[in-house]
Amino acid sequence: MASFFSKLFGFSSGSEKQPEPAPGKTETYADCLIRATPMREGAQFRLAGSIEKPMPDGGTKVRNFIRADLFTSEQDAIDSALRKGRQIIDEQRAALFSDEAQSRSV
Repeated sequence: MASFFSKLFGFSSGSEKQPEPAPGKTETYADCLIRATPMREGAQFRLAGSIEKPMPDGGTKVRNFIRADLFTSEQDAIDSALRKGRQIIDEQRAALFSDEAQSRSV
């Protein structure tokens, strides 16, 4: 019974549950791979994804992004994540992968 009320009112007696990434979609754009990975938050999906670029040394650099936008449809979140990934690449083209970090948030 207590478990029911905890779930109902958002209380947790244990560890905090992190939003789970939903299966997404990928798209190639400007020599980069955009991966849409919306995060399920209750009945909604948060816009999230990553941009990956293979480097000449054989490694891959990854830039992750999470935005405040929430969608009721998973497909809408995926479409928006791909659009946001293209926008990030267009705006930050040279600076996006110019540092030494293998992975970071943008």
